[in-house]
Amino acid sequence: MVPLLEAGSVILSHFTAERLLAAQRRKLSEIDVSLDLNLSVSRVSLDANGVEFDGGRRASWEVVRKIAGSPNGCFLTEAAGVWRIQVFSSLTHRPCSLMPTTGAPTALVAGFTMHRIKGITPDVDAQRKLEALGRPRGRVLDTSTGLGYTAIEAARTASEVVTIELDPAMLELAGYNPWSRELFRNPRITQRTGDSARLVTELESSSFDAVLHDPPTFRLAGELYSQAFYRELQRLLVPEGRLFHYVGDPKSRHGGRLTRQVVRSLNQAGFGRIVPRPATHGVTAANSHHP
Repeated sequence: MVPLLEAGSVILSHFTAERLLAAQRRKLSEIDVSLDLNLSVSRVSLDANGVEFDGGRRASWEVVRKIAGSPNGCFLTEAAGVWRIQVFSSLTHRPCSLMPTTGAPTALVAGFTMHRIKGITPDVDAQRKLEALGRPRGRVLDTSTGLGYTAIEAARTASEVVTIELDPAMLELAGYNPWSRELFRNPRITQRTGDSARLVTELESSSFDAVLHDPPTFRLAGELYSQAFYRELQRLLVPEGRLFHYVGDPKSRHGGRLTRQVVRSLNQAGFGRIVPRPATHGVTAANSHHP
């Protein structure tokens, strides 16, 4: 069962904590800040002992200072106390936590961020991937759910989004993320849990209008960069159906080499109109080679 946030839950990051401490220094009694990682703004009260949120929940100045000194963490304030949002994956044997940005948070897995955060936020990155794909309608396959940002964005125009996540811990983490709510609430999103390399073989041919493929790194999931996997994606797409494949920064030596390899493999798997999209660190292609 994926946990959902309690009504009135407060999530603080160092961005909000720093604003609260600045307000304390100015001896303010109230301030407007975000309590849900930049989705909205709420008014809170300040006194000598700490911060009071709507509903009577509180955080002491000691806690606020601790959060301000933790740039990589997001902290949940509930009736039972304050704790860092982090889960442990029994599949990968690695900790997974939410890391704040100036937009939507990213997932931090074993010290590595799972989204682009340099010069862009994860939510904007998801929007740009969908724009590169042409804002697909009909049915969309999302091969790697993660925190659900691409699935949520795709569901704005698609009639159905089928999204696959390998690690249940990532879905648990998404359950604590305000930006992931639509992943669990939107009736146009269908979740599957398991290995994409296996699950795609069970899906019906020519049943998707578009595919979003944003896999882990080649080192962690090389099978998701194979010709065999690409042929499965080509099989699933309708004629002229489109694919967006995230690869990595094409300006880096590894990213540039991998982009060339992906373009070659996609062509050999039956895709056409393969176009590198450096602004989105990916490649688009179309199922133009079909019977």
